[in-house]
Amino acid sequence: MATLSTAHPSAKLPRIPWYLWCAALAVTSVTIGAHWDVSWHRSIGRDSFWTPAHMAIYACGVLAGICCGYLILFTTFAPRPQMADTSVRVLGFRGPIGAFIAAWGGIAMLTSAPFDNWWHNAYGLDVKIISPPHTLLMIGIWGVCIGALFLIAAAMNRSADIPARATQFRQLQLLFLYIAGLMLVLSMFFRMEYTWDVNLHSASAYIAVAIGTPLYFAAAHICSRNRWAATWMTLIYSVFIIGLILILPLFPAEPKLGPVFQHVTQFIPPRFPVLLIVPAILCDLLMARAEKLKPLLLSLVAGPVFVLSLVAAEWPFASFLMSPAAANRFFGTAYHDYGTPPWSADVLRHFIAPQSGLALWKGLAMAMVYAAISTWIGLALGRWMKRIQR
Repeated sequence: MATLSTAHPSAKLPRIPWYLWCAALAVTSVTIGAHWDVSWHRSIGRDSFWTPAHMAIYACGVLAGICCGYLILFTTFAPRPQMADTSVRVLGFRGPIGAFIAAWGGIAMLTSAPFDNWWHNAYGLDVKIISPPHTLLMIGIWGVCIGALFLIAAAMNRSADIPARATQFRQLQLLFLYIAGLMLVLSMFFRMEYTWDVNLHSASAYIAVAIGTPLYFAAAHICSRNRWAATWMTLIYSVFIIGLILILPLFPAEPKLGPVFQHVTQFIPPRFPVLLIVPAILCDLLMARAEKLKPLLLSLVAGPVFVLSLVAAEWPFASFLMSPAAANRFFGTAYHDYGTPPWSADVLRHFIAPQSGLALWKGLAMAMVYAAISTWIGLALGRWMKRIQR
């Protein structure tokens, strides 16, 4: 009987709980939905609230409510010993801290839905991205993403250094990096206005990327315990955006709002991803080889490495994107919004207010400072997240 009891040890291996998969699905849904919605606006215009893209966005709030509501209610009213030990108390309820953050984010997202519909009916069908309901929606999205990341980080930390849970730890590590990668996708989504390809020969684009992106790299590298964390994140970001460039134009679309300057017959994809893969590799190598350095010194080195390597890679690549050679299905520079005038820089393919000399270097110096500060915050956040157990 002893032999039989140990014949199938894999049957007793702990599995990733369903609510973590549900949280990951919520983040995936909103990442796809957000880009799909922007493509819808660029190709068709806002014809209705009940578009599939909107439903994909708000499905994130529903899924977050399902998985986090289950966690909070079950831990509060029918707790198991291990659930009670990995929870915190908020307003009389108990649950993991990530569940409370994600649940709040889901509520904020669903609250913004009728508010957004009213706003568009009152002020126009296709108004600006930054509006009160959109701001509430964005805050809710980040609440769900951060909550999901904390839930996975806590489960991963509880499995770390336990030999019997080595397989579960590796699975959670991959799930953590996947969510972190999608958060990078969303982060760059909100920087879209500043990192459009026609803006990539001015310092403002690199300042926009330097604010926050190194934070993701450093926090994920420390918390995930994966020496290539930033590289994996940027691969997810790059593959995701390139996938949209290749897939979205396969589906027909026709403008329903005016004025129409461009003949559009298919969904318009996003611009080619920023080459974050280059600074990501260098930052991973730096953080892996300089683990004994004090965080402040490491940040002061990582900031310039991030910015200078990004500029070295992106500057000539941006020039290529302006050329006719990039006007193909893969790089996607030939696609334009239906409302883009033919005399715009985007259609004529030239840079907007390109910089050089002292003005450029002043801006890049500012970007290096922001990158160093972001790295320092990311290192501190990563160390804190590495200790999350609840």
